[in-house]
Amino acid sequence: MWTPGLLGTRDGRRGGVRRGRRWAEPMARTKRYGVAASGRWWDEEDNRRLPAGEVHAWERGMNETVCGLSLHRSQLLRFPGVAWTDVLPESGGAADAVRRVCPRCAAAAARGGAGERPRRRHIDPRP
Repeated sequence: MWTPGLLGTRDGRRGGVRRGRRWAEPMARTKRYGVAASGRWWDEEDNRRLPAGEVHAWERGMNETVCGLSLHRSQLLRFPGVAWTDVLPESGGAADAVRRVCPRCAAAAARGGAGERPRRRHIDPRP
C-alpha cells in the first residue's frame, strides 16, 4: 500500500507530502538523545549506573556524539537508558555526579526541552 512520505510520492519525488497546491516536507520527529559520559557511578537507590564527569548528547545507532566526538576515541561510555534532559543540572534527575555539560551538545539538543520556543519555519521562502 502506498503511503505519502514513507515511499516517496507517486510522481517520483522523494519525501514530500501534497498539502494544497504545494509540496511540503514531512513533519520532523523530535529526536530523543541518549547520553555519553566520561565516567559512571552506581546509584544505590535506583540500582543502576548513571553518567558522571563530562556528558555529551548521543543519538542511538551512531558512533559519535552530537558535537562530533567519536565515542571510541574519546573513551566515552554510552547510557542509552538515560534521557538527555535528565543529565541537565536544572533537572535534578541523573545529574548528581555530572561536572560539565558539553555546550555544543546542549545547543544542538535544544537545552530548553519542551518549554522552548518553536524554531522558525520557512514555508515559502523567497528565491
